[in-house]
Amino acid sequence: MMTTSIAASHAKGKFATDKIFGASGAANKAVQEVGKEKVTNATIGALLDDNEKLVCLPTVEKVWRELPINEVINYAPIAGLPEYLEAAINLSFADNRPEAYIKAIATSGGSGVIHHTVWNYTEIGDTILTSDWYWGPYKVLCEDALRKLDTYTLFDEKQNFNIQSFENKVKALLDKQNNLVVLLNTPAHNPTGYSLTDGEWDKVIDLCKECATDESKRIILLIDIAYLDYAGEKNASRAFLKKLSNLPANVLAILAFSMSKGYTMYGQRTGAMIGVSSSQQVIKEFEDINQYTSRATWSNINRGCMRLLSNIYHDQTLQTQMEQEREGYYKLIHQRASIFTKESAAANLYMLPYVAGFFITVPANNPDAVCDKLHDDYIYAVPLGKGIRIAVCAVPQSKMLGMAGKVAAAIAAVGK
Repeated sequence: MMTTSIAASHAKGKFATDKIFGASGAANKAVQEVGKEKVTNATIGALLDDNEKLVCLPTVEKVWRELPINEVINYAPIAGLPEYLEAAINLSFADNRPEAYIKAIATSGGSGVIHHTVWNYTEIGDTILTSDWYWGPYKVLCEDALRKLDTYTLFDEKQNFNIQSFENKVKALLDKQNNLVVLLNTPAHNPTGYSLTDGEWDKVIDLCKECATDESKRIILLIDIAYLDYAGEKNASRAFLKKLSNLPANVLAILAFSMSKGYTMYGQRTGAMIGVSSSQQVIKEFEDINQYTSRATWSNINRGCMRLLSNIYHDQTLQTQMEQEREGYYKLIHQRASIFTKESAAANLYMLPYVAGFFITVPANNPDAVCDKLHDDYIYAVPLGKGIRIAVCAVPQSKMLGMAGKVAAAIAAVGK
């Protein structure tokens, strides 16, 4: 009998179906057929200007092009360049550094942080918790590591953070396993654009402290801050980080820092895993085990991009210029989102609460059919499990006008 698979049992049946890239491919095909001016591509999770060109912050490009070739091509330390790690920590916290031991390990983008956290802080077969609206690769990262992903309901009936659903799921999972990784993507959540308020963060922290009174339990708060730099005023959007001060020793916070969005260096795959703990021993272990896992996966990461960040951070003029450039694009995204939000209200189109960030989400019962219907108007969005994602980061203001009404019409045509 012919052999149909020679893969290991845990690898059999794996295949990647990415709806984001699939939707983007359909949009690109339409551009070839009818022209760019007629197509609205709301699939792209990257910052485009109003001429639909991929943005690189000018200061970032300038510093990148000035790097000596040896800084681009040379190996880097497994843990990352020390000056890069310092920059990643300080830029993440700004004026809101918590009272804690804090260390960082260089990773292959924010995805590398999630990989290491899942692998090193849960047991095989354990379940990781995130919200019911989430970035699809979270599940892939968990399942490829032989873990599961479960969800709580993100919003309550008043469209606030559903702390009761969150609490119920946290406690139920801790009844079954001793380690629990809780994956929170905030502020400027992908895909909804929601940000937890300071009061909601207080409730999350209080719950973690309550659960930590059982010293056999270990809670790891994995905070995906990929969109932090497009979440609002620098220190206001980071104020919640101060709340990570003086946590119980069996509560570890990990920030997933990435240069993809805030520094427009998507393809360079440069991030940092930032650990925050009240225990010096826990942080030493954090450094040791995650550096070991880096060596066992990608070895080391992009030296040039690490040098880029450290050069900008250590030159106040460059840092100020870059932040001003980024502020301009933050305002541009906000203007685009405001158009969609205002027109949604006029069209009686229900959308999930948006605060900031790259995406807006509209709930729909049949997202694939709605997205297919939108193709009639050459509008391309990403179908999710329970709705459609609109990339306001990528759609120019001229094409944002009228889109909400067309989305409402497509939902009505498909049927709720």
